[in-house]
Amino acid sequence: MLFFLLGPINIYGQDKKSVTIGSKLFTESVILGEISTQLIRAEGIPASYYDQLGGTRILWNSLVQGEIDAYPDYTGTIIQEILQDTSISTFTELESHIAEFGIKATLPLGFNNTYALGMRRSQAEKLGIKNISDLRDHSELSHGYSNEFIKRTDGWKGIRSTYNLNPNSVTGLDHDLAYRGLESGSIDVIDLYSTDAEIEYYELKVLEDDRNFFPEYQAIFLYRADLEERSSGAVRVLNRLAGKISEDQMVSMNAEVKLDGKDSQIVASNFIQDNFGVETEVTTNRLWQRLWKNTLGHLYLVGISLVLAIIIAIPTGILAVKVSSIEQTVLGVVGILQTIPSLALLVFMIPLFGIGALPAMAALFLYSLLPIVRNTHSGIKSIPQTTMESARALGLPNSVILKKIELPLAIPTILAGIKTSAVINVGTATLGALIGAGGYGQPILTGIRLDSISLILEGAIPAALLALLVQGFFDLVERKLT
Repeated sequence: MLFFLLGPINIYGQDKKSVTIGSKLFTESVILGEISTQLIRAEGIPASYYDQLGGTRILWNSLVQGEIDAYPDYTGTIIQEILQDTSISTFTELESHIAEFGIKATLPLGFNNTYALGMRRSQAEKLGIKNISDLRDHSELSHGYSNEFIKRTDGWKGIRSTYNLNPNSVTGLDHDLAYRGLESGSIDVIDLYSTDAEIEYYELKVLEDDRNFFPEYQAIFLYRADLEERSSGAVRVLNRLAGKISEDQMVSMNAEVKLDGKDSQIVASNFIQDNFGVETEVTTNRLWQRLWKNTLGHLYLVGISLVLAIIIAIPTGILAVKVSSIEQTVLGVVGILQTIPSLALLVFMIPLFGIGALPAMAALFLYSLLPIVRNTHSGIKSIPQTTMESARALGLPNSVILKKIELPLAIPTILAGIKTSAVINVGTATLGALIGAGGYGQPILTGIRLDSISLILEGAIPAALLALLVQGFFDLVERKLT
């Protein structure tokens, strides 16, 4: 467990003393994170940026725990989802409540990005649907909502109750993919952000919230109160953004990134120059540079977690064979670890190890245990009894039997377990991008957000090739050792 005590290798150029900005998965949050990070750096303040970290809870918990120093969010989200106190009606009251967590907020940035429900305009007109209430009479419509929206009290849970909706089909999926589903006709109703550029692009009808369920979602930056002492300059930069971004400007920036395919760094830099007169430095990596960086990151995650799993799992498997009283307990525990969904396990690691590479390696380490432990156990157990009886008849000590007979005979089975763990790790490590761990998951995540097949393949193809290389490597090792 030594790596639980170590920090991640600084392969991403991050400075632990720098201000750390985070953002959620969707494009608007990524752009706002870029704007704040570039402005802070322009003031000569070191800043690192974790983009696409996940949903509201991951960002909020990371902020409270000090893993990040600031991130963009929305007043309605904080009131409804985090504080879950609908009695809060003013910004001053909101500030007072979040202060109890050691968090402060900038004044609103200048636009309201509320939730909404939408349909294809042609379908809505055909069915005569104008308001959310009208959906009650059309339970045959297929609803597809972002996974976070489905779980939120200010999302599907609340709106279903408020409007008494009972559709036959409700599906959870990625927000950016929902537009493709709507366009193809596989989904009829989706959740929207009012500043989404896709609303006009896909010719959607935004249904009127005729019962005023959705509150205002004024964009703000949340930041740790102690940041004022550690970097008052960064706080001043964040507060400079208050009132500086209009709804039209935000929609335009979203469209540039999502629809026109522009780099979010460049879009953020252009906004800063146009509105603050500040030229910021933007570094865009070429394909081979991105591949090299992502390969290093992926090998880092997989290599360390696998090596440590081998060090722990093989002795554990041997122990399960030699001590019969704990045999089933050991096998049962590693089996249970394997049944935990990988994304859930990654999230569970955040309170223990923060965000970044360390929690990802911890999760990958736990996932690696089962194949190695089980194969070590079964490899030794499957040795013929006649062989073992002969060894004991010769009077060989147990340590010699283990070293000279059991382990050599079990090597093919043990290596098969290691090979399985390695291949599983290569694939599972792509999810590490959701908590800022980097690797091949980063372009995949960005590709899903931007609906870019080329970006998805930029992560998926190297990951598949790496899995094949890993399998080939262990095939060679097996031939040498056996």
